[in-house]
Amino acid sequence: MRIGILGTGTLAAALGEGWARAGHEVVIGGRSQVKAERLADRLGHGALAMAPREVAVGRDAVLLAVTWDGVEDTLESVGASDGVLDGTPLIDPTNAVAHGVGTLLTGYGESMAGRIAGLAPGARVVKAFHLFPAGQWTSPPGGGRSRVTVAMCGDDTTALHVVGALVRDVGGTPATLGALDRARQLEEVAGFVIGLAFAGFDPHSAVPQVPSDDRRSSSQG
Repeated sequence: MRIGILGTGTLAAALGEGWARAGHEVVIGGRSQVKAERLADRLGHGALAMAPREVAVGRDAVLLAVTWDGVEDTLESVGASDGVLDGTPLIDPTNAVAHGVGTLLTGYGESMAGRIAGLAPGARVVKAFHLFPAGQWTSPPGGGRSRVTVAMCGDDTTALHVVGALVRDVGGTPATLGALDRARQLEEVAGFVIGLAFAGFDPHSAVPQVPSDDRRSSSQG
């Protein structure tokens, strides 16, 4: 696949490395062309640095790997409001939460994924990759590394299929939980995990181990 990555931080680097290793064509763009070039050189496997608008055009998927408060400027820089991302699977891994606390900073009932869909008309937004730290994706699949589940949601079946394939390429198992209107629920989960972690608790210990096929017990809580 031809994958565009907007951003040059740790998540961009981790997923970019995994996707380049899997044989995908990866292009990087960010506010700093120098940082984009350095990251592309580090990734190897033919990864290239381009201007942000070029990163967004003609891709099979685009990862929006920027901080939540940089989303609007980034999408504006690629011409998203003009429909540049129309029809493109746009992966949203952002978490708009208060640092160290985990409370959501979006408005009541609003999600970052929904906000992004509004800023990028026609884009096929998929919420994914927002729960695990970047380090989860920095080693090749297998080799004793535990396989994790990547919860996703989105309105477009084809986009979900594309993102699911990219999840598998970095050693995850995709789990689609519904349409994009469930994105806020997924974002609340991220806030819950972040809040526990910063308070010194293991988030795993706060989640009951319910067998995946035990539907009756899980529905009754």
